[in-house]
Amino acid sequence: MAGTKRRGKRRMLAWAVMAALLLAGCGAEGTLQTESVSTGQAGAGENGAEQADAEQTAAGENGTEQADAEQTAAGENGTERADAEQMTAGENGAEQADAKQNDAGQADAKQNDAEQAGAETGASGEIHVEPIEGLREDFICGVDISSVLAEEESGVVYYNEAGQEQDIFRTLAENGVNYIRVRVWNDPFDENGKGYGGGNCDTVAAAEIGRRAAEEQMKLCVNFHYSDFWADPSKQMCPKAWEGMEAPEKAEALYAFTVQSLGEILDGGADVGMVQIGNEINNGMAGETDWPARGLLLQAGARAVRDVAKERGQEIRVAVHFTDIADQTGTLALAQKLKEKEVDYDIFAVSYYPFWHGTMENLTDTLQKVSEAYGKDVLVVENSYPYTTGDGDGTANSIGARDVLPEYPATVQGQAGEIRDVCAAVAAVGDAGLGYFYWEPAWLPVNVWEKGAADADQTLAANKEAWEEKGAGWASSYASGYDPKDAGKYYGGSSWDNQALFDYHGHPLASLKVFRCLRQE
Repeated sequence: MAGTKRRGKRRMLAWAVMAALLLAGCGAEGTLQTESVSTGQAGAGENGAEQADAEQTAAGENGTEQADAEQTAAGENGTERADAEQMTAGENGAEQADAKQNDAGQADAKQNDAEQAGAETGASGEIHVEPIEGLREDFICGVDISSVLAEEESGVVYYNEAGQEQDIFRTLAENGVNYIRVRVWNDPFDENGKGYGGGNCDTVAAAEIGRRAAEEQMKLCVNFHYSDFWADPSKQMCPKAWEGMEAPEKAEALYAFTVQSLGEILDGGADVGMVQIGNEINNGMAGETDWPARGLLLQAGARAVRDVAKERGQEIRVAVHFTDIADQTGTLALAQKLKEKEVDYDIFAVSYYPFWHGTMENLTDTLQKVSEAYGKDVLVVENSYPYTTGDGDGTANSIGARDVLPEYPATVQGQAGEIRDVCAAVAAVGDAGLGYFYWEPAWLPVNVWEKGAADADQTLAANKEAWEEKGAGWASSYASGYDPKDAGKYYGGSSWDNQALFDYHGHPLASLKVFRCLRQE
């Protein structure tokens, strides 16, 4: 029923029945519905949906009521770069969508009511996953759940496959997840201590997430944005405390912050195996856009990680993170810049969303070229895909029916197939292909909203309170002072709930099992 919070053992009998289906496993005799890597995937429009960003939506304080589940946000000047953590689809994105995607979207829209029902009841069933031959034993099967503490504080409850309330970290581990990724913002709070949202992901939150991951024998990837809020190709804002600093002084501040923050996360009990020094830094970092300054910052971040690792006597690998991998020439040019600036790093990491970033064949080819030319390991640190086109919280989704690829329908099976195939694309690189992270699989509605329901307005109001006061949405109005052009206009809830690996009520989808199905028995 729309607008109800998930509490306790609600719907236990129904879920006991549903669990029997979920426990059916990977499909021993089955294969993926999408058995081969796509050769014709394209982003959703050259200048529109390709510019979409996965963590920003148009459902602000004044627009959420009108948001449709298939809308995208018309960002300021139609943000020029695609990014998986910021949703600014551009004013003309829908009109420029690929014809095949439009056809798929129209077909998918007809099934929207059925998918909405599935999203609310667990969208269960057996998935068919073709194992990846020769997959390395230590292949990273990771997820980024940076928003999870804010979700839990807002009242979201997560369950296991048997329909029992259970710590989400245990549920993830039981389903083959071996690595957790968490973003870290320097100071995501205003002068009154009000959180900017998006999980209010500071060092304290990262340390708690790392501790809980370690309790379930999962390693942690620490993702420093070096910003007080979202950092991506369209914006790399300087932390408030570093404003006015020249690049050399800022590099010193970055070094000190990294040492202190990473130390606190380790002291909290996290098993840190990897640190990202920057997030999607194609066009800048911490307010710096020229490469001499960016080189200084990257050198400082890498040196900080090395020093902490040496002091602690443990191995912590350094990753540098980019996006827009569809542009192979541009991606190789970025790798060359890192070499020229003598950045000391181990892993060339990328975001890959098939609706924005080209084919999986190109993904493999580009990562292989980077690895062979520069001797680095490679990794996909962000990916996701919708299992429904429905909207569960009243904030427009970043990805709607027009973005769905024909090869991967917006179903639980389609979602599982996409995950499997991206993992296969990374594994095809060879020994240098380290693995994969799914982005925000647990970013769910706080209260389940249904368009047109009698309690829709009441539910939306309750959600807005959680987004504002608990940080459970992509941004709160308190971020307006720091980010007036983006968060100040488009603050709201989760635009990612239709790409989660849990249904709207917190029950794991069958697609979560894909990680334990990748290897041949």
